[in-house]
Amino acid sequence: MGKEKKQETGSFRVRHALGFKLALIIGLTVVIALGSLTFLVSYFVSANNRVTAEDNNLTLNTRSASAVENELSTIRSNVFQLLDLLNVVGNGHNAALFNQAEAFFFERNANIAAIVLTDKSMNLSFSGNKRLENNRFFMSNEIESTVIDEFLSQQADTVERSCNGESVAQNASPVAGISMMALFFPWSDGGLEQTCVILFSIDALTDTLSLGSKSMNQTFMVNDAGDLLLHSDSALVKSGGNFSNYPLVKAMRDNNDQDRQILYEADGEKFFGAYHKLALADIGILTIVPTETVFEAINQTTRNNIYLTLIVLFFSIMFILIFSHIVISKPLKLLKKAVEEITAGNFENPYIGLLNIKRKDEIGVLNKGTRDEQEFLNMFSKFTNKAVAKAIARKEIDFDPHLKDLTIFFSDIRGFTAISDGFKNRFGEESAAEIIGFLNDYMSRMVNCVTLSHGNIDKFEGDAIMGLWGIMRDDDLHFEELPDSNPEKQKLAKEHTSHVMEDAINCIKGIIAMRYALMEYNKAAEAFTKEHANEPKAKYKPHIRIGCGINTGRVTAGIMGSDDKMEYTAIGDAVNFASRTEASNKPCGTDILLTEDTYNLLKKDFIRCQENNFTIPKENEENEIIAEMIPVSFEVKGKGEQHFYGVVNMPRFDIEKFFMQGDPDFKVDPDCKRAVGPTGPRTMKEVRELLGIPTPDFEKVNLNEEENKIQVKQ
Repeated sequence: MGKEKKQETGSFRVRHALGFKLALIIGLTVVIALGSLTFLVSYFVSANNRVTAEDNNLTLNTRSASAVENELSTIRSNVFQLLDLLNVVGNGHNAALFNQAEAFFFERNANIAAIVLTDKSMNLSFSGNKRLENNRFFMSNEIESTVIDEFLSQQADTVERSCNGESVAQNASPVAGISMMALFFPWSDGGLEQTCVILFSIDALTDTLSLGSKSMNQTFMVNDAGDLLLHSDSALVKSGGNFSNYPLVKAMRDNNDQDRQILYEADGEKFFGAYHKLALADIGILTIVPTETVFEAINQTTRNNIYLTLIVLFFSIMFILIFSHIVISKPLKLLKKAVEEITAGNFENPYIGLLNIKRKDEIGVLNKGTRDEQEFLNMFSKFTNKAVAKAIARKEIDFDPHLKDLTIFFSDIRGFTAISDGFKNRFGEESAAEIIGFLNDYMSRMVNCVTLSHGNIDKFEGDAIMGLWGIMRDDDLHFEELPDSNPEKQKLAKEHTSHVMEDAINCIKGIIAMRYALMEYNKAAEAFTKEHANEPKAKYKPHIRIGCGINTGRVTAGIMGSDDKMEYTAIGDAVNFASRTEASNKPCGTDILLTEDTYNLLKKDFIRCQENNFTIPKENEENEIIAEMIPVSFEVKGKGEQHFYGVVNMPRFDIEKFFMQGDPDFKVDPDCKRAVGPTGPRTMKEVRELLGIPTPDFEKVNLNEEENKIQVKQ
């Protein structure tokens, strides 16, 4: 049979290659000219548009700079003429001609707010300093003339620079609250070094540069320090925005030329930028346009070409999409889901059964290979530890030997040799199948309890079971090498202890659930035996008792064996002691025994005892454990005198909730629920009465002698 299967797999041939199918469809539908035509049109038209856009941007910048320079020169010229006239008529501020000239000037230059002639002291009481205000300007803009004093108080450095012969432009908008600019010009009269400060509205300049229009070009103006003087976003000007780090402004200041056009990038966007530096106050006029805006028309034309081509190809593409979805995409998605589930360790998943293995192409080969792999892995996981198999599939397992703190469990059927002899006497040669059937029924119930409590079955040895809790946990013990003074050591140690306690609690949950499961088994076994009582060689299932031993300690975990046979397991004194604990149930008259190590680990937080004044934290009450010390001491190598502790019950254990994790339809058997939980035993005496275990004569029990009779199972 295996030979035929191998032959069938080896002779499997691909009749219709996917590559041929795809080449045929794509070769009939793809138009090669689409990409090349669109590229050539875009390239040549883009190049032409770029030259045009750069020329337009530079021309607009030059015109804007000329207009601004003319406007500012006119303002300066008019103000200087006024000052010359006032000097001629005299300094008497009340002189009629003086007042008439001032009023006439502000009437003709309504955009000028004030003219201040001052020296470095900025003391207006000095006869050589003057201040002319346009009252109508302040009234119409609803601002106080005191903004002049506030502004000048902030410009002491600028006043000094101007008095020393430098022309400077400053943004007065942040102080005035309206769009306003100030020009500082050197002024020398009568041997005094002064500056002429002209404050004026920049609305006229805004109109001159058409900043409010819908032009795709944007022009703005900065002073020698990069402060915004003029911008389409007035909020930036009023907030005192500074563009000194803007790429185009930096280029203008770094380059020793009057004007230039460059391509630059700002905030991830490319721009054509042109600048022109005015001789007046070193003001810079900059004009920019986004390249995306320039090429928008070309991009739109390109898109239109693509849309037209797509309409032509629509029906062929739809055919390809439908074909690929049905024949390729849908099967591959299904295959992907199946493979992902296998990789995640879910060897039994519903997607495997949906794979079509009759296809005569590459997907058919992959489907068949995936199904074969799933069958192998599913079988493999049953022959080894299932959690280990899943960890191997997920590539999560650490194959190197290392130390771990685990909770180890052993169980054994009491009197199994006599039970086996009973099967042999009744069934003869058929006894092997009957024994295996009985054991599988019993084992499946016990394994279910281990699995639901997050444990892992390590091995079966006849009727014995070895289970581990924490074997798959990432247990890094390097923190123990840290000095005791390191707070990180205390933190990691606390976390580690918490994990070990959680494993121990989970183990006890699983084992206490076994007590219920065993009672269920015995009830079912009794019914099975009664049902077949009148048959020849009447089938039966024996009523059984088991002993369970639990120990928590440090083990060596890793892959052990040879190249031909290996397993992931744990060895060490803690494992041996767990085996000894299981074997000690019979002389102790118990079904579940804890070692002193496990008891001490849990007693403070989960067991009401003298050490915690018979109180446990409220958050731990759900996992409370009742345990009684067995009144017989024994010697443990390296630890001295020890006691075992019999597990009586977990009084708040919810049987239904526990088993519903694996079977949502689970219902508690009313005859068996007295095994654990709220209706379970409260003392070890009640446990013995419940399970039919005779109370030992502890004066005659010697656990040190019993140890010599124990065969350690590993």
